[in-house]
Amino acid sequence: MRQAVTEIEIRTPGRGLHEVTGPVRSWAEGQGLEAGLLTMFVRHTSASLLIQENADPDVLRDLGDFFTRLAPDDRALYRHGAEGPDDMPAHIRAALTQTQLSIPMIGGRLALGTWQGVFLFEHRRAGHRRKIALHLLGE
Repeated sequence: MRQAVTEIEIRTPGRGLHEVTGPVRSWAEGQGLEAGLLTMFVRHTSASLLIQENADPDVLRDLGDFFTRLAPDDRALYRHGAEGPDDMPAHIRAALTQTQLSIPMIGGRLALGTWQGVFLFEHRRAGHRRKIALHLLGE
């Protein structure tokens, strides 16, 4: 078994789903492994990772709207607000989604479906620099 690790940095413009399929696929498929498993981990408590449809942008907008209704930016609803009114809602959104993803590698390619993309889900209103650790294990 071989292993490869790296970290990519994504600059988000603010809240929303930001596709990272390109840099993740490029790095993973450039490692020369035929079969394996890619693990991705976002190193933040107010952002998450999703595999979601990348064909119709309305899907991403609807997801963003849903999470806004689910965890609104309203200081009156939360005790924690040290970093602003969007801080605690961002933690709730991250708790309801995923900080880690696993994607199989088959035939030297990530085994994503036709309409699947990998997204960093930024839960804060302002832009941030987010780090995603990538670990590929295989042969």
